[in-house]
Amino acid sequence: MDLRAMDLTTLAAEAFQYGYPLLTSLAAVERDHGAFNTFTHQRHFDDQRNANPDLLYSTARLDLSGGPLWLGVPDTGDRYHVLQFVDAWTDNFAYVGRRSTGTGEREFLLVPPGWAGREAPGAQVIRIPTMVTTLIGRFACRGADDAAEVHALQDALRIDPLYPQVPLDGLPHPQPGVPEDLLFFETLRRSLAAFPPSPAERRYQRRFASIGLLEPGPSPYTGAPRELRETLRDGLAAGREQLEEAATTRHAGLVNGWTNDLHLFDFNLDYFEVGTLDTPEWTMPDRDEAHLMRAVAARTGLWGNHAYEAVAPTVHKDRDGERLTGAHRYEVHFDEPPPAEAGWSLTVYDVPGSRPVPNQLDRRAIGAATPGLRRDPDGSLTIRIQHERPDDDTNWLPAPEGGFRPVLRMYQPGPPVLRGEFRPPPIVKV
Repeated sequence: MDLRAMDLTTLAAEAFQYGYPLLTSLAAVERDHGAFNTFTHQRHFDDQRNANPDLLYSTARLDLSGGPLWLGVPDTGDRYHVLQFVDAWTDNFAYVGRRSTGTGEREFLLVPPGWAGREAPGAQVIRIPTMVTTLIGRFACRGADDAAEVHALQDALRIDPLYPQVPLDGLPHPQPGVPEDLLFFETLRRSLAAFPPSPAERRYQRRFASIGLLEPGPSPYTGAPRELRETLRDGLAAGREQLEEAATTRHAGLVNGWTNDLHLFDFNLDYFEVGTLDTPEWTMPDRDEAHLMRAVAARTGLWGNHAYEAVAPTVHKDRDGERLTGAHRYEVHFDEPPPAEAGWSLTVYDVPGSRPVPNQLDRRAIGAATPGLRRDPDGSLTIRIQHERPDDDTNWLPAPEGGFRPVLRMYQPGPPVLRGEFRPPPIVKV
């Protein structure tokens, strides 16, 4: 391989990592078969991978190619909720909810890139960076008895187009006739044109001109020369390998066996609307690092939120460094409740399936919303984690027979968590 081919292979690998979040996000949007600009609601807790037993979700695929959208949010009382805005590049650029805008009834006008229209009296304007954006709503739900109230709040969410008669562009698709092994680059080429990023990112993208990603009009990949096709194919494979290595070797640090990556989602450097923090501690200082972390986040936790909204440290080993398994009994002791303004919970997932554990109590989590928890005489809290149901199951968190991992979720985490000072207690074998 000559030096030019090597350079182009390296560039193609870089283009894969750069474009992976965009294409992964758009593929997830396309898999959601709901109509654009309409909410889809989760009504019941489920047993999907990593299912959250604290929240019911309401999601919407937004397409602003037809103009601005009205967003109506109901009064939620003091119930924790958040609407997280994620652009096509997976950047979190706005949050509406208890932490950022309060719990009262609110009206927002969502405006597309370049919008220069009138302001909206009585509504807060949120500027959307890309024509297609994902809106992820989360409502705290304290179980089946609380679900009806949450359903009413979900149904009160409203999206109305300002110009309902204008047709929508939808998602871009690759030009027909592109070879299968070049479809990634063709789809990326079309998506780069449809969803241009910030000016700083557009300057960065210029490096990809030599491999055809900035070509307008007909695809440069139909009838591509064999040398270019092989170079792009090699770069694609190298980029995938590099991303997998980065995703598996990134370590957030261990505290009593717990991992908690507070800054994985700090890669947005350009767009900060309501609810986001444009401060040095919550933005990555290096754009190249931000690109890599954006790809890692898309690979390991697509559409995750900033830590200042919620965090979820996890643990795989006990205090002695041994893997957690239902063959043993464990305890976790909290001297004080985890510092979280909007509540906390501890959930157990099986390994490797990452699914909640079926049990006689139908208890998927234990935490601030669990009624009747028994405190120790000094006010502390001890939670028992084991497979067999104990005689006293008040503070019991069921575990599977095999391997498992607990997850500690904290909503609106307090300053000790965000400063990295909070130390989740170890899991102790008894």
